Amino acid sequence: MKYPVNEVFETIQGEGSFTGVPALFVRLQGCPVGCAWCDTKQTWDVLAENKVSAEQVIQVDGTIGRWAEHTGATLINAFLEKGFTAKHIVLTGGEPCLYDLTEMTHDFIAAGYQVQIETSGTFEVKCHDAVWVTVSPKVNMKGGYKVLEQALVRANEIKHPVATEKHVEELDALLNGIDLTGKTICLQPISQKERATALAMKVCIARNWRLSIQTHKYLNID
Repeated sequence: MKYPVNEVFETIQGEGSFTGVPALFVRLQGCPVGCAWCDTKQTWDVLAENKVSAEQVIQVDGTIGRWAEHTGATLINAFLEKGFTAKHIVLTGGEPCLYDLTEMTHDFIAAGYQVQIETSGTFEVKCHDAVWVTVSPKVNMKGGYKVLEQALVRANEIKHPVATEKHVEELDALLNGIDLTGKTICLQPISQKERATALAMKVCIARNWRLSIQTHKYLNID
């Protein structure tokens, strides 16, 4: 299966349970969710006029919204050709779960990589059973998509952006009835605002949850 890839780059995972881990980010093109604070809006539309050759999305600037078709196998070849050494792959977007990721994730895991998906939870998660799924629930966004129970149940980690008490209440409503056994729950302050960070710390301490700070923004790396 071919997937629309916006960019591929090697860096350090900056947030969530794998903070600090060297990672290969594979950013897929396409997202109808419409988050107001999205910092990758160039990935929203899969425009025919922005299609480029496969090598033009490897270790390049993806901010202009171009994309190329790749399979799991062609991406693995690209990793090797570029000399990438990270063994943790992060599938992000855009919204990666717009696509059935079963074939791609099977290819990566068969090749010895650890795989993580970062998703809004608004589309069904289809992937290899060994994939670590991080759901960052996007509630009442412009696109009008609901966070799916299937995505929350499949999640290994639920990483929720917060700025106000309302965001915590939204998360509580989503998690009502979900078996949280074995799941990591993270709160991530939106835009590193002081009040949001204080709120997230307070709730994490009270509930024994985990604070997720976007360390890559402090380090000024992708």
